[in-house]
Amino acid sequence: MMFVVLRRTGRRSFTTTTTSNLYTKYSFTPPPSLHQKQHIINPQTQNNNKKKKSKPLYRPPSSLDRSGKEPINSSNLPFDFRFSYTESSPAVRPIGLREPKYSPFGPERIDRAWTGVCAPAVHPIAGKEESGRLEGKRKMMRDRIQGQELTNAERIALVETCGKHKTKRQINLGRDGLTHNMLNDIHNNWKHAEAVRIKCMGVPTVDMKNVCAQLEDKAFGKIIHRHGGSLILYRGRNYHPKKRPVIPLMLWKPQEPIYPKLIKTTIEGLSIEETKEMRKKGLAVPALTKLAKNGYYGGLVPMIRDAFLVEELVRIDCKGLERKDYKKLGAKLRDLVPCILVTFEKEQIVIWRGKDYKPKDGGCFLMDREFFDKSETDPELENQDVNHGEIEFDSDDEN
Repeated sequence: MMFVVLRRTGRRSFTTTTTSNLYTKYSFTPPPSLHQKQHIINPQTQNNNKKKKSKPLYRPPSSLDRSGKEPINSSNLPFDFRFSYTESSPAVRPIGLREPKYSPFGPERIDRAWTGVCAPAVHPIAGKEESGRLEGKRKMMRDRIQGQELTNAERIALVETCGKHKTKRQINLGRDGLTHNMLNDIHNNWKHAEAVRIKCMGVPTVDMKNVCAQLEDKAFGKIIHRHGGSLILYRGRNYHPKKRPVIPLMLWKPQEPIYPKLIKTTIEGLSIEETKEMRKKGLAVPALTKLAKNGYYGGLVPMIRDAFLVEELVRIDCKGLERKDYKKLGAKLRDLVPCILVTFEKEQIVIWRGKDYKPKDGGCFLMDREFFDKSETDPELENQDVNHGEIEFDSDDEN
């Protein structure tokens, strides 16, 4: 049923044609957009609507955009690129990968191939002769940058300028150890000062000698002072900030590869029942020590070696630490003490000294504090007064 409704609003009147009875029942007034009114379309505006500006393509920041450029030449860095130089070892080979071999440096940004673990400086098939050549090249570059050795007075002056009461510049070395991008941070700090303070915390501090060796080997610097986990890394006499090596940055953290299990079903040389009994007994023995989160663990290995002289099992309380942290700690202790891992249950590390245990003489560990003055070897500096108390750091990081 069609009907026509005449409506008068103010001075204007219009006619509405409808096929429903909404108006008669509900007094419905249709909106102006439904009026049968011819709109005049301007052809000029119609053409303008068709020519919309296309959205510009996304472009990354200039520092990351390598489109149209050649890959970064890394020949001045004669070592394999790894995510962490202290927490991974070339001697330990993984049994699998967790992700495809996508380079964390980005596609075609460096002139090296990513193997899933590292970006080697030479082809992986190359033998030990090539590795020895790279090691010699690194030593030659470091000696050239370091130049003449620092005198005792110069060393003390540099250490004083890097103290906590003089500067706040500091690089923190945490659970990942010495990472690849941290090398770039060290060189950036060397632009403004001859030496930089590095504070080491957590799992890497178990083997401080490895941390010191990797810092000097990869950054081509020299450690001139160490107190616990605090280091001072000197850049060298012949170091020039404008001639520093170009270090390509990792754009993301690669997934860790798959390694063999640390804890096996049965301990080697024992039966299943003996293994269960040892794990139960190990969780019941008194804890040798309790580890603090992000603490300094430099004295842990000598402590365990002393405990093995009188005890067969040692338990280390790791409550509050992340599981991956104390698993890494167990892997380090297995090689450094050496010992046999028993269990990681209940946030504890239980280790066994083994059946035929023989105490290991010496080791590859450093004292809690090292002095680098030459008063003992240089006769010209024998009468020089060296007050180490004035250059020490705060001892909060030792507790």
